Amino acid sequence: MNIPSELKYTKDHEWIKVDGDTATIGITDFAQSELGDIVYVDVDTLDDTVEKDDVFGSVEAVKTVSDLFMPLTGEVIEFNEALEDEPELVNKDPYGNGWMIKVTIEDASQIDDLLDAQAYQDLIKG
Repeated sequence: MNIPSELKYTKDHEWIKVDGDTATIGITDFAQSELGDIVYVDVDTLDDTVEKDDVFGSVEAVKTVSDLFMPLTGEVIEFNEALEDEPELVNKDPYGNGWMIKVTIEDASQIDDLLDAQAYQDLIKG
């Protein structure tokens, strides 16, 4: 199971990469493997400010649909349009080309509430 140490994580299996006041968000390797083959990623919050823990979109796999939860409050400034034609990128490269959105961070102190790689690994091992 791939859990990059430079990223932060949520209990809902999103990952977040902070770069200044911008954050890139996707779902973890664990989440994509649990979901199975992803066939559609739906994000209708572009240009909206989404509160921490609110739903920013959904991911549809062959057998299920799962909500995507915002790790921190911010404005959704970009959607990974490559996912419209190739949603399977989330399965193939969840931490790279399978990223989902970029947001402008409103409250950097919320980053401190996220899990580090070790805490996330402990969570999924149960």
